[in-house]
Amino acid sequence: MSTATLQAPSTAPSPEAPFGRLLTAMVTPFRADGAVDLDLAARLADHLVSQGSDGLVLCGTTGESPTLTWQEQHELFAAVKGAVGTRVCLLAGSGSNCTAEAVEATGEAAALGADGALVVVPYYNKPPQEGLEAHFRAVAQAAPELPLMLYNIPGRTGCSLAPDTTARLLDQANVVGFKAASGTTEEVSRLRELCGDRLAIYSGDDALTLPMLAVGAVGVVSVASHLVGPRIRAMLLAHLSGDVTAALDAHQQLLPLCRALFCTTNPIPVKAALEISGWPVGAPRLPLLSADTDVRQRLSSILAALRPT
Repeated sequence: MSTATLQAPSTAPSPEAPFGRLLTAMVTPFRADGAVDLDLAARLADHLVSQGSDGLVLCGTTGESPTLTWQEQHELFAAVKGAVGTRVCLLAGSGSNCTAEAVEATGEAAALGADGALVVVPYYNKPPQEGLEAHFRAVAQAAPELPLMLYNIPGRTGCSLAPDTTARLLDQANVVGFKAASGTTEEVSRLRELCGDRLAIYSGDDALTLPMLAVGAVGVVSVASHLVGPRIRAMLLAHLSGDVTAALDAHQQLLPLCRALFCTTNPIPVKAALEISGWPVGAPRLPLLSADTDVRQRLSSILAALRPT
C-alpha cells in the first residue's frame, strides 16, 4: 500500500493554471466627480485578495475599459500594484480593435510590471479569422515575455475567435490563457481537443464555471467574486478535490447571484451590489447608467440570503 500523503488542492498559480484559479475582473471605482478613485481601488484590491482571489484583471469589460483613457488605466494599475504587490497575479486589459494600439498597450503593460495581459478579440471591425490570427500574433510578438490571456466574448465584439485559430497561435510561447465568454461549454471542449493542456482555459461566465471546469477549464475570471469570493473558491477547491456533491451544491447556491449580476449590462449590477455591500464604487460612466430600483431590490434580497446566519 502506498504511504504517499495526498496534498490538499490549491488555487495558486501553477503550470496548469498560470494565473491561479480564481481571478476577479475588478470594477473601476469612480468618485462623485467622475474621476477614477485610486484610493478606493487600492482598498478594494486588497479586500479581494483577502477574500481569496489569486489574481486581479484590471481594465477589462467589468473595469469599463472603453471609457477609461490609457493614462487612467496606467494610474489605476500603479495604484493596485502598490496595494497588492506580488501577493497575486495582476493582468492588465490591453486589447483594442486597432492592432497598433493593442501592440503599444501590451508593451506598456509589460513595462508597468503586469504579470499578464488580457487581450480581447477586436470589436466592431469584424475581422476574418486570418485577421484575428495576425492581430494576436502581432500583440504576442510585441511583448514576448508577457503571458497573454486571449479573450473571446462575441456578444460584445461582434465576432468570435475560432478554436482552430487559437490553436495556430500556440506557436507563440506567451499565448498561455484563454477567457471563454461565448456562453457555451462546447467552446471549452473544442479548445481542449485542439490545444490540450497547453492552453489554460478560464470561464468568463460565473454561471458556467462549474460546467466549464467539468470539460477542461482550469478556473474563472469572475465578477461575482467581488461579493462571494470565499464561496467561489470553495467551489473550485471542491471540484479540484473530486467532491462533486459539494461543488454542485455551491454552484446551485451561487446561481441566483450569478444570474442577477448579468440581468442587465455588466458592470451595472455588480457596482450596485458593491454599494449595497458597503463599497461606494460609484456609478458606471456613460453610456452606462446606475442600476434601477428593481435591480437593486433583487440584488439586496439575494445578498441577504447569502449572508451567514
